[in-house]
Parts: sequence; C-alpha cells; structure tokens
Amino acid sequence: MDYKKIIKSQKMRFKILDLLKIVPDDIMIKTQYKIKLGRKLNLEQPNRFSEKLQWYKLNYRNNLLTKCADKYAVREYIKEKGLENILVENYGTFDKADDIDFDVLPNKFIIKTTNGSATNFICKNKAKFNKNEVLQTLNEWSGRNIFASGREWSYKGIESKIIVEELLEDKSNGFDGINDYKIMCFNGKAEFVVLDVDRNIGHKRNIYTTKWDRIDVSTDYPNINREIVKPQGLEEMIKIAEILSADFPFVRVDLYWVNEKVYFGELTFYPWTGYIQFHPDSFDYEMGKKFTYIN
Repeated sequence: MDYKKIIKSQKMRFKILDLLKIVPDDIMIKTQYKIKLGRKLNLEQPNRFSEKLQWYKLNYRNNLLTKCADKYAVREYIKEKGLENILVENYGTFDKADDIDFDVLPNKFIIKTTNGSATNFICKNKAKFNKNEVLQTLNEWSGRNIFASGREWSYKGIESKIIVEELLEDKSNGFDGINDYKIMCFNGKAEFVVLDVDRNIGHKRNIYTTKWDRIDVSTDYPNINREIVKPQGLEEMIKIAEILSADFPFVRVDLYWVNEKVYFGELTFYPWTGYIQFHPDSFDYEMGKKFTYIN
C-alpha cells in the first residue's frame, strides 16, 4: 500500500503518527510492516533482513546507538576512532533555528537536524536562499516526535538540534550531487555497498559487493542505467566502515568519495526504517543471513 498517496501531506502523516504514540511499539511496527510491505512480520523467528531490523529496533539496547545516530554527537565517536580527518567542517550547532546567524555563514552550506532523516536544506547560493521558508520548516521539524514515526529506538533519546556544515560538491561524477556510498556492515564486516545517485532529481540506486561487482537487485528506486567505475577510494571506504561498525551487530556506514578524499556521512542502524522491498525478494533473505546476531 502506498500510504503517501492516501495521505499526501507529510505534516499530516507526522501528526497522525504522533497521536498513535500510545500504541505499543511491537504492535505499531507489525502494523506498519504489514501496511508498507503487504506481509506479516515474523518477530519470533525473523529470517529476512527487513524482519531482523524490526527485531533490532525492539530488542537491541546500547546507548552508543543514540550517540551515533545523533548527527552532531557522532562526530565525537568518529574522533575517538582516530578518524577526525573524514569529518566535514562544522560551521555551527544551534538549539533552535532562530539562533542561526546566516550573515557569518559561507555562500554554500548544508543545514541538518541532529535527530532526523531527510531533514536538511542545501544552500548553493546564499543570495537566493529562502531563509524565512527554511526557518519555518526547521521550526516545524524541531517539534516532531521522530521516534513515533518508525519506533527507531536509537532516535528516542536524541535532543533536537540544528547543525550547519560544509557542503560537499563533485562536478566530475556526471550526476546531480555527490555519490552516496552506503556500506552495510554486520559485526564489523562490510558485506554490501549501496550506491545512491541523483538524490534530488530521479533518485537511482545500485547494490554492489565489496569488490564492486554489481548485484542484480533493485529496490524502490530504479537502477543506474550506465556502468559505474569502481571508485578509487573503495578500499579505504571499506576499511573505515569496518572500523566504525566494529561496536555494533549491524550498522550502515554512509560515506562519500569527493575530490579523492573520503568524507563521513552518517551511521544508520535501521536503514529505510526496515520497510524496504528488494527485487528479487530473495535478496531480503540473503541479507538476513548476514545478520547473525539475531538467530
């Protein structure tokens, strides 16, 4: 069921989810799984990757998840791992949107909330940036109950803040925006690389092995319709991903390779909120086999 077509307003969807916060987590997750994927969720003996992510939400408790899901606090974790060099420059961290001093910011930057997904604004030219509209939306986002939307435990204790960071650009890759390398790691071992491109115009996605052999599988976005050369920094990105994932049964490590340098994106513990349909469906089971923490 495409619930977004039924309730088109994102603001309204969040209001409904906030009202449903009294529903127990396991019941809510089972209901969402059924609505979004059209099948019953097996939490007693999960075999699929999508099922094990729901189990992960409900059962795995480690305060380090909260620190690392926080887009500002995770910077300290990166430094503790000796990888400060992969962090983008932070121009400021703010408790509320109105605290942002746009006059002191460079011409290009990206604004993010510390406790959300897809809650960001990209500024490529400050003179054309609609500051008032951005501030209004940021204030709306700050009032959202992020945990209520997908019952993602790692977000539950994060204090909502706003960060402004360096905007990475790569005009040589042939796509709109930078290539996003999402490395799926299980018990500290990288197993798959998900490549997202053209995030803002015609989002496309491929999945590869860690040797850059493309896997014949698709998700809710079409495959990239041309061959993508193995990035020169792939081995370095794999190494970094395995360092950053060593403390967790599973985490997706998002990295960028821009201007011959690796940059950190984020750590994601429940990719796509766990509600993802692979084609063929068998890949859900193949991914699930890697999630050995959950027998």
